[in-house]
Amino acid sequence: MNKLLLTTALCAVFASGALAEDVEPIRIGILHSLSGTMAISETTLRDAMLMLIEQQNARGGVLGRPLEAVVVDPASDWPRFAELARELIAGDGVAAVFGCWTSVSRKSVLPVFEELNSILFYPVQYEGQESQRNVFYTGAAPNQQAIPAIDYLMDVEGVERFYLAGTDYVYPRTTNQILEAYLIARGVAPEDIIVNYTPFGHSDWQTIVSEIAAFGATGRRAAVVSTINGDANVPFYNELAAQGITAEEIPVIAFSVGEEELAGIDTGPLVGHLAAWNYFESVDTPENQAFIDAWHAYTGNDARVTNDPMEAHYIGFNMWVQAVEAAGTTDTDAVIDAMIGVAVPNLTGGISSMGANHHITKPVLIGEIQADGQFDVVWETSGLVLGDEWSDYLPESASLISDWRAPLSCGNFNVETGTCGGSE
Repeated sequence: MNKLLLTTALCAVFASGALAEDVEPIRIGILHSLSGTMAISETTLRDAMLMLIEQQNARGGVLGRPLEAVVVDPASDWPRFAELARELIAGDGVAAVFGCWTSVSRKSVLPVFEELNSILFYPVQYEGQESQRNVFYTGAAPNQQAIPAIDYLMDVEGVERFYLAGTDYVYPRTTNQILEAYLIARGVAPEDIIVNYTPFGHSDWQTIVSEIAAFGATGRRAAVVSTINGDANVPFYNELAAQGITAEEIPVIAFSVGEEELAGIDTGPLVGHLAAWNYFESVDTPENQAFIDAWHAYTGNDARVTNDPMEAHYIGFNMWVQAVEAAGTTDTDAVIDAMIGVAVPNLTGGISSMGANHHITKPVLIGEIQADGQFDVVWETSGLVLGDEWSDYLPESASLISDWRAPLSCGNFNVETGTCGGSE
């Protein structure tokens, strides 16, 4: 197994005398692709977790014990995620795992975490329609990203036609199913909605971008809602620029493109296109500046950017530390119970808390791409929004709620039938 047990930070802590050398470390699993199509996005999350663990060790660790990172590379291979999750939990004895990006990778590991009763912190926006006891969702649910993005396009940009472009897997398909239902509920005609899916790593965008150009040439304002993931974003945006499609003509609002992805693109022709997230590096708060400074110091590179999933790991990791300290143990059941209600600072100047549905409160921000690869925040919610695990816009989930507190302890409670175990 491609694995790295990180001890450098521990040695530094031991040398300082902050922790006794004979104390058994608490192992933390890091399950992110360091190769393959998703490495463009996930490698930074590995680095962010290593920084957070190093910082916590400098503060004395957790429960007086140092933290030790166990890093694995599932290489953008979805079954491999499950294999390595099992090794991390059963073989390495990690107390929790921080990892996954795509929903298909998350879905592949869910049975492992349930069977072995361990904890996964999932840091990326996703499609909802799920609430598992062993997972804490620190990325955005659709009501914290996709739905507000549609509202912004319709109410601010005056968009009437929607081209939903996505990578062909769980997250884009389910998100677009929700968005189609929401658009129709808002009065958009079905003929004004086009949905198109492409494989991971898709590179030939000429025909699709030509179709987008034609879709937006009717005299009624059109936009692209993008759930394209991974390195396919680079040729997609390059083709938009090659065909002269500007944000003034057909704005693109993306759910999976942040600062890290833009670092590999000539952003000059993309100025004005949009992204919906819960954090941008350009947010001007003392908390964010401190995080950026720490990141640059850790990486030794002032050009390394931060992004939304990094903030999600920052929030989730600090929540885990607080829950473990409150529980007085790393025991899974005790930590899961202690996590509900935990509140920690986010990087946008507020306090994010963990709901009983294992989702967190977050602000929603719309950012506009700038020539330097950063985002100018052009819109944001007035307060924090709690992630909604079950969509109100799909009939199969409209009556479902999640509450992992006793006595309910259910991720899919049907409020109409009064039973647990509805749609999964």
